[in-house]
Amino acid sequence: MKQRILLVEDDRSISEMVEAYLTLEGFHIVHAADGEEALRLFSQETYDLILLDVMLPKLNGIDFLKKIREHSLLPVLILSAKDGDVDKALGLGFGADDYLAKPFSMIELLARVKAAIRRATLYSGVQNQAAPSVLHVHELIIDTDNIDVNKRGKSIKLTSKEWQIIKLLTMNPTKVFTKEQIYRSVWNDDYFGDENVINVHISRLREKIEDDPSSPQYIKTLWGIGYKLGEF
Repeated sequence: MKQRILLVEDDRSISEMVEAYLTLEGFHIVHAADGEEALRLFSQETYDLILLDVMLPKLNGIDFLKKIREHSLLPVLILSAKDGDVDKALGLGFGADDYLAKPFSMIELLARVKAAIRRATLYSGVQNQAAPSVLHVHELIIDTDNIDVNKRGKSIKLTSKEWQIIKLLTMNPTKVFTKEQIYRSVWNDDYFGDENVINVHISRLREKIEDDPSSPQYIKTLWGIGYKLGEF
């Protein structure tokens, strides 16, 4: 069965080029030209990946992303002409899994698409079923079967990357992870020193699980080395 991609892009020339290329590579592409149409299509069918432009009519890409992240961890790859660190942080902070700046090559796009789908498949696959189903860290309860993090009886909504980071740390409670190790483990890809990606995800995760993100207890920073799970 072909893997299905929801392409949300209002630029016709780009959408036609991307759709033609990925179709030849064996993917089934469903196209939406605005955010509202994308929400409708997302609710009607299942997909393996979303390719999402940021600047969209009717409903912009970030608002679309926020809405689907209320109930889905489907991998999302942002495509945008805005290439500043602020824009990257905004997209990744709201739950995007990766970011590709326009103009981009079809070869790089294909590589990112395959990597994102591969990561999502690996973390939902059979190989993870042997892990403990429920992990306890102080007041956090991490349910690996239901992909849920609970604190003081309240479920915490995480993006797929935030979930994978907290799971990685809690399953290796005594290990210190460098940023490169986290990137390779969670993104399952080569690390090229883009610390901003890791920093954004760690910061957003701390905002959700820490009582005081400015003085984190669950995710400790070892300056010049990396991160580890806090000791209680």
